[in-house]
Amino acid sequence: MISMTNVEEIVKLQTWRRSKFLVLTVAATLGFIFLLAGKTPAQSADLSVFTSDGMKPAVEALEPQIEQSIGRKLSPHFDASKTLRDEILSGAPFDVAILTSDVIDELVKQGKIAPATRTDLARTGMGVGIRSGAAKPDISTAEALKRTLLKAKSVSFNPSGASAAHINAMFAQLEIAEAMKPKLLLDPVAGAPQKHVAEGKAELVITLIPEIKFFPGVELAGPLPGDLQSYISFSAGVAANPHNADAAMALIKYIASPAAASTLKASAMEPH
Repeated sequence: MISMTNVEEIVKLQTWRRSKFLVLTVAATLGFIFLLAGKTPAQSADLSVFTSDGMKPAVEALEPQIEQSIGRKLSPHFDASKTLRDEILSGAPFDVAILTSDVIDELVKQGKIAPATRTDLARTGMGVGIRSGAAKPDISTAEALKRTLLKAKSVSFNPSGASAAHINAMFAQLEIAEAMKPKLLLDPVAGAPQKHVAEGKAELVITLIPEIKFFPGVELAGPLPGDLQSYISFSAGVAANPHNADAAMALIKYIASPAAASTLKASAMEPH
């Protein structure tokens, strides 16, 4: 006959075994979860793409095709090339940079971009933008543009943008630099100069053509006349320490390929 003491011991033993089994099961489950957590980011992390505003329309238009081609989602970050350069130099993580060629070259020298990955992509010219529906001014020649600028009540552009140096040089060439100073509405925030025109706060905006053509509420009055036109070239490169070097390089190769040429042209870019 089994005594009460023996019964109690049997119950304690069974309880201990169940508790041990539960602990082992929980431990194994947590270990499996942590294992997956450790692998998932490397396997499915989006590609961080730092892109100049000038290339924004083209990259946004190409995004679905790129993602399908390389099998990875993009996480684009748009701003002026110099602003993105400063972020990168400050240690901001990224996988691919699509910026003006001079900035890409600088980042290569600083060791932020792998030299062998540097790739020329396209170039674009500069233009004058007006509020949608406004009468288009005459900017067909240097003299016509000069008259338009002197007549305008306000002109906006980004002093940190890729086109800023060319705009200031143009004012000097037209001998209107001093006359333009009180008219200028300078704003370093990406898209702000175009927004000022769209909202009627500024009469004209001068910037890269893609940044005008595809901005809501703004339309292109026309490109700068030939003798005043300046072209900005864009290049790309893979970060020195990317999450996935193969996918990052595949992205650049796709944008530089014939498959992307028509989209680049439709985005007011001239493919290399």
